[in-house]
Amino acid sequence: MEATATLKYLKGSPQKIRLVADLVRGKKVDEALSILRFTKRTCARDLEKVLRSAISNAENSEANVDTDELVVSKIYVNEGPREKRIQPAPMGRAYRVQKRKAHVTVHVSDDVKAVNARSEGAPASAGRTPAPAGNASAAAPRRRAKGPAKAGAAAK
Repeated sequence: MEATATLKYLKGSPQKIRLVADLVRGKKVDEALSILRFTKRTCARDLEKVLRSAISNAENSEANVDTDELVVSKIYVNEGPREKRIQPAPMGRAYRVQKRKAHVTVHVSDDVKAVNARSEGAPASAGRTPAPAGNASAAAPRRRAKGPAKAGAAAK
C-alpha cells in the first residue's frame, strides 16, 4: 500500500530542499518526523507538513493501516517555475534575480523493500568493461612523453 502527497510552489531552491529531503528518505515515518522537527532549515517545516499529509492520505485510503509501520519510500524535489525580478545595481544598471520554487512529492509505503529499490534493469556497473587481469600496465592510460612540444623546438 502506498500513499502520496505533493506540495507545489514551495519557496526555496530545489537544491537546498533536496539536502533536507535526503535526510528522511528511507526512514520510518516516526523517525522522519522527529528529524524534520529538529532540523534548522526553513524548508523542514514544510516537508514535515507534506509528510503528515501523506500519512493521513494513507490512513484515509485504507482502513487497516498501521502508521507505525509506514516508511518514506520515495521523496523527490523537482524544480518549479522561477520568478524573475530586477535588483537595482550601480551606475544605472540592473541585476536579474531569480526566485526559485520547488515541487515536493512524498510517497509513504508499508513495504520496506520498496525503499530506494532499483528498477528491474541491468545493475549499476553494466556499462563498464572490466580491466584485463593479467597486465596492469595495459589497462593504464598512455601518457604523453615529457619534453619539447615540437621536434624542431629542441634544435633552436
